Amino acid sequence: MAKKIAGTMKLQIPAGAANPSPPVGPALGQRGINIMEFCKAFNAKTADMEQGAPCPTVITYYQDKSFSMEVKTPPASYYLKKAAGLKPVGKRNRPRGAENPGRETVATVTVTQVKEIAEAKMKDLNANDIEGAMQIILGSARSMGIEVK
Repeated sequence: MAKKIAGTMKLQIPAGAANPSPPVGPALGQRGINIMEFCKAFNAKTADMEQGAPCPTVITYYQDKSFSMEVKTPPASYYLKKAAGLKPVGKRNRPRGAENPGRETVATVTVTQVKEIAEAKMKDLNANDIEGAMQIILGSARSMGIEVK
């Protein structure tokens, strides 16, 4: 007999850095999920990824307090900022795109870099081939104020 699903939740956690402190601990604790078990499983699953890369994670938790998780690839904006070499700015010390995308350009990336990003993100994108995936990444770059040459 299949387990009865109690619900799902989405979190964005840095790769290899899940710990019981907020926001992970309280989000899992109020749903009755074993926090330390989740942290160990998540860190083991993301051990081969770049440390600190934000990983969107979909957690399905069941009525018997068990869970399953699906870790996705980091967002396209993360890869674009890294490829463009944008430096951290602002209150939270994170790299940012343009204030007025379309009117100003903050950085440039090459078509080969866009293709590498599209290949890395291919399993999470809604695209049939690499050209379609590249168009999705190009749209993200355009909306961030990053020019593709």
